[in-house]
Amino acid sequence: MSTLKEGDMAPDFSLPTDSGGNASLSAVKGRKAVVYFYPKDDTSGCTKEAIAFTGLKGAFDEAETDIIGISADSVARHDKFKAKHALAVTLASDENRAAIEAYGVWVEKSMYGRKYMGIDRSTFLIGRDGRIARIWRKVKVAGHAEEVLEAARALG
Repeated sequence: MSTLKEGDMAPDFSLPTDSGGNASLSAVKGRKAVVYFYPKDDTSGCTKEAIAFTGLKGAFDEAETDIIGISADSVARHDKFKAKHALAVTLASDENRAAIEAYGVWVEKSMYGRKYMGIDRSTFLIGRDGRIARIWRKVKVAGHAEEVLEAARALG
């Protein structure tokens, strides 16, 4: 498992997205990027997070910052999730977990005493130079998108 730190080069990835597209860090070179990892489409916290980032998309655009959400859900699930909630952010499918593991967010979790592997809700703000400027791990959804926006604006 990777333990990325602020200042490290962000691992590049190339993943299929909703609507038949492709997302990669190399495609947004010269701009800032928010790469957020979330556990599962259409669950309570993940829906709130995606709606919050969608609501601030115009402000992120003004800050020259792209938003890419990544989960292990299929492209078909992403398409349904996006349509159901009118989401305006890019959702990338990482079914083989290559990016999820490269960013170190595939972790052991515990619920009701049962241990299992899953995605640790995490966000990475990547600067124009491809380096990780900020990392948020074990994200609490309330107010998170606004905090990431402020960090993106401050990054210049």
